[in-house]
Amino acid sequence: MKRNKRLLKMILAALFLALAYIMPFLTGQIPEIGSKLCPLHIPVLLCGFICGWSWGLAIGFIAPLLRSLLLSMPPLFPTAVCMAFELATYGAVAGLMHRILPRKKPFIYCSLLTAMIAGRLVWGGAMLICMGLKNNPFTLKAFLAGAFFNAIPGIIVQIVLIPILVMILENPKIIDLRD
Repeated sequence: MKRNKRLLKMILAALFLALAYIMPFLTGQIPEIGSKLCPLHIPVLLCGFICGWSWGLAIGFIAPLLRSLLLSMPPLFPTAVCMAFELATYGAVAGLMHRILPRKKPFIYCSLLTAMIAGRLVWGGAMLICMGLKNNPFTLKAFLAGAFFNAIPGIIVQIVLIPILVMILENPKIIDLRD
């Protein structure tokens, strides 16, 4: 039985990676806010919640790098590299918090918000390092714009959509990954 659950997690993680690859094509059709919807974040967060921290970390790290290497979007350095660390943090923290906290609605929000804040802080640290390597300053203003102000539409979508999808997907009638 445990082997079947591991296989199911692997299949679901592959599905979340495929969604991370495809979703930017869909949101890209909305030029004004497409990238501000943070389309890679949703499948990675779901992967962390549903498959666990290790799968969330792996898929979060791989997704932006894979898209960059295959499609040149996002640009590899510094964007995709920094996103890889950010999304890996999202997936890992969402999965860890969800595992530690009770599986009730308020705690899903707590796990989500913690993952979102941690991921954005890691992104800021990665950008600081990468921009330093290029001898370009990365200011607090640039951090706040990139991590929060420009991402407001995506933040709203994540706060509304992720908890609903987690509750639906964790229904044992849909997917039963309980140990």
